[in-house]
Amino acid sequence: MGEYIGFLLYFLSLLTVGGIYAIFALGLNVQWGFAGLFNAGIVGFVAVGAYTYALLTTAESTFHYGGLGLPLPVGMFAAMVASAVIAGLIGAICIRLRSDYLAIATIGIAEIIKLILKNETDVTNGPRGINKIPRAWEHFSEERFYTSWPMSWFNTPEGWEALFDSLPNWYWQPLFAGTVLLVMYVIYRMLERARLSPWGRMMTAIRENEPASRAAGKDVTRRRIEAFIIGAAIMGLGGALFAQHLRLIEPTNTFDPSKVTFLVWVMLIAGGSGNNRGAIVGAFLIWTIWSASELLIAGAIDLVDAVFTTLDPAILATRAGFLRMMLIGILMQVILQRYPGGILPEVRPASPKAVKQDAGITGETK
Repeated sequence: MGEYIGFLLYFLSLLTVGGIYAIFALGLNVQWGFAGLFNAGIVGFVAVGAYTYALLTTAESTFHYGGLGLPLPVGMFAAMVASAVIAGLIGAICIRLRSDYLAIATIGIAEIIKLILKNETDVTNGPRGINKIPRAWEHFSEERFYTSWPMSWFNTPEGWEALFDSLPNWYWQPLFAGTVLLVMYVIYRMLERARLSPWGRMMTAIRENEPASRAAGKDVTRRRIEAFIIGAAIMGLGGALFAQHLRLIEPTNTFDPSKVTFLVWVMLIAGGSGNNRGAIVGAFLIWTIWSASELLIAGAIDLVDAVFTTLDPAILATRAGFLRMMLIGILMQVILQRYPGGILPEVRPASPKAVKQDAGITGETK
């Protein structure tokens, strides 16, 4: 029975982290897929969202600012707002940059954000990071929650403690995975409505032919900033969920660009840029392969060690991360050779008026 539970928990972990990365990919799809904005600083917005959530919801600590103990939804909303505000400031300055210049600017800004988080030790605890971040559903079992409002209205602290002691220690995992997937689905539905709306068609027109859009009287700069802010806010929300999943965040290893920015770009391009479903499919596919590659490479290192007894396996173990990135790069080449537009390529939205006209013509010819 324990073995089956282990498989279940591993599957729930894949769903949880895959859903979080899908949220990142949906945010990037607004910026790149909708508006053609090359954001190479994804990790910066994720970090802002994660730290905002952590600082607002953690218990009082002598190591970092916090102790506000705000409700988790408030922390998640604040994470979105903080990332959106940072994106608005960046967009007002850098949004007129094109392609690779914008990418360079966002890389630099992301590194500045990480350096601020690393050096402002009084606020963020510096490189030691923030731990004991409350996770949705699991946080109910913490004393500071079940002894205060509103949980104290429904049961005594002793009653809550007895209830949580009777539950398996992984009771929260399916609930948290379901929460992540629900948030992902809500974002997907909202972005689908936006994509099919006049705003979405206008963003496609701006991306494809900016001079023509300007000639048609569209405020291109304002619309590009809107897309940049919306995408960053979604990334900030994903960062809050990322912090909940990890429960310990620090500015260096947690927010490694190769594990956030690089992977999210691979997910979007492999799944299909401009297609919200493609962003989700790419996220789950690449994350599953990334997770499985750890087991695959570990097994390959053991096999090499058994065959070549004179070779030190520690040398290969230290390069395992680079081998995983190489594997993802090869996979990316294979996918793009087979599917140049991604697994689910973009489908251009048509205006409702054009759809009605097409339907009328079809009806007349019958």
